[in-house]
Amino acid sequence: MDESEVSADDVLNILVASDIHLGYEEKDPTRGKDSFIAFEEILSLAKDKDVDFLLLGGDLFHDAKPSQYCLYRALELFRRYCLGDSPVKIQFLSDQSKNFEHCLYPEVNYENENINIAIPVFSIHGNHDDPTGLGFLSSMDLLSVTGLINYFGKWTDLTQVEITPLLLQKGKTKLALYGLSYIKDDRLCRLFRDRKVKFLRPEENIDEWFNIFVTHQNRADRGINKSIKETALPSFLDVVIWGHEHDCRIKPEQNPTTGFHVIQPGSPVATSLCEGESIPKHVGILKVYKKKFELEPIKLRTVRPFVMETVVLSKTNIPYISNKASEAVQKFLTERVNILIQTANSQRSGDPRQPKLPLIRLRVEYNDEMQTFNHLRFGQTFRESIANPKDLILLKREASRKGKEYETDFDKDGMSEFLERNSQDIGKKAEVIVESYFETREAMKILNTKGLAEAVSSYINKNDTDAVATIISSQEKAARKYLMEKVEDLDAIAEAIDGYGAAQTASQADVVEETRRILLENRSFRPAADDDDNSDNDDDTEMVISPPARGRGRGRGSRGGKGPGSRGGRGSRARGAKAKNDNGDNSLASSTRSSRTTKKTFIVDSDDSD
Repeated sequence: MDESEVSADDVLNILVASDIHLGYEEKDPTRGKDSFIAFEEILSLAKDKDVDFLLLGGDLFHDAKPSQYCLYRALELFRRYCLGDSPVKIQFLSDQSKNFEHCLYPEVNYENENINIAIPVFSIHGNHDDPTGLGFLSSMDLLSVTGLINYFGKWTDLTQVEITPLLLQKGKTKLALYGLSYIKDDRLCRLFRDRKVKFLRPEENIDEWFNIFVTHQNRADRGINKSIKETALPSFLDVVIWGHEHDCRIKPEQNPTTGFHVIQPGSPVATSLCEGESIPKHVGILKVYKKKFELEPIKLRTVRPFVMETVVLSKTNIPYISNKASEAVQKFLTERVNILIQTANSQRSGDPRQPKLPLIRLRVEYNDEMQTFNHLRFGQTFRESIANPKDLILLKREASRKGKEYETDFDKDGMSEFLERNSQDIGKKAEVIVESYFETREAMKILNTKGLAEAVSSYINKNDTDAVATIISSQEKAARKYLMEKVEDLDAIAEAIDGYGAAQTASQADVVEETRRILLENRSFRPAADDDDNSDNDDDTEMVISPPARGRGRGRGSRGGKGPGSRGGRGSRARGAKAKNDNGDNSLASSTRSSRTTKKTFIVDSDDSD
């Protein structure tokens, strides 16, 4: 776009950001303010660059029910940077009562004469700030009712999704802004497959509109129906702003099939210590003139430095003898951590607002148990130098090689690959498969394999969807209680954990018995219908592992028949408002609204079946 031939009055300037996660780790004395510092920088950039509006791609908040402090800080930042007397230069053309029909006040905030908006903010919601509970409200609804943001893209009917664009104009540039807030990926995949997702387009001068779509879904391939394919989106789109994915890919990437460009802003705060989060964090200013656009990336200067490295011990030349392998490994890793700290400090921006202590992650792959060590104790030696001493080291067993190399991480692809390699055993009971999976892997010291297997069996055979979470929670509580009673010195915690694991292994039969009792009680006392506000029933159960008294009789209720408190069949839970009536008309109904707005009608895009 040649700016010398373009008038500034005709160019839309949009600051694009996503996944702010306000309130992440807010109780951590070191990292608690990171999300607020980064968001303040984004808002200050919007003000300094004099953008026409700020566009957010979901997950403004980290929790669906943010704390009072988190809401307070968010409202204070919006009020400080978004209110003012500066004129808004964009004209809103579409029917506001349709665009914001889910809002209590269905209007764009800068046209409200009682609110002085200097920087309009438009946002969808993500999976972290998803609507829940009474009234099906999200934290975005709270901000919307204050008039500080324009909340759009909230679906009200999951049997079919109709996406109506916000029509904006600045000079000669016309923008159709589409938004779809987070929907579970498998459900949205089915809706696309069944052609139940409709994109409405303006009837007049259809080729003059620049089309932007904002979404918050899985983009990376995570399996069948676990991510949205770019080719499922209509080809008339010009730019897709993709939220939810945290690795920053701010440079527009053109899809060769559909032709549109994808911009993935990523998250300005590292919510997980993985490689994708270590990529430098950016936001972008999207400049649109008629049907042309360009993106100016802006590197954030207040983000906490983060450096990550993977060390495969078998590929290093660490000199040690077998009975002192752990000491040699720790000495080697200490040197590596110090180098990473220097690297992180060299990447500092010089901005005084930037947090001082860096995030360091060292992923260590070992192939001999003698090489392992207490990673918590090791991390504490750097507590004055880094922000995450508890999470500094991630110990992983090096991948096994039996004919071919395969991943053994349980939290990634290990289980799926295990099932593929043992497909002939799928007919076995679930508990047998779970136990077989852990036979060739490092024994867990807190969670018990027998108990976990029983929970998985209950989940599959009894449709007890809370079974696994209940048992994990009860085993964690039992471990905490054991450690609180047994450990007086922090240096003895590793030995105590080993002792706890040994006690579990020695009393497997009692573990199974106790697991079944807890699951039975949990099913008996669970309400007939799930309520999002009563999701912590499992906190009232505790698995006692440190050896239970033998020979103790346990009364067990009958499994047959339905007694008081038994759980009936679970009906499908409707989320959202009552479904719309289908009148067979593809045009949008006009509604009475401000005389300053020009009403537009729409047609269903012919590409919606792609």
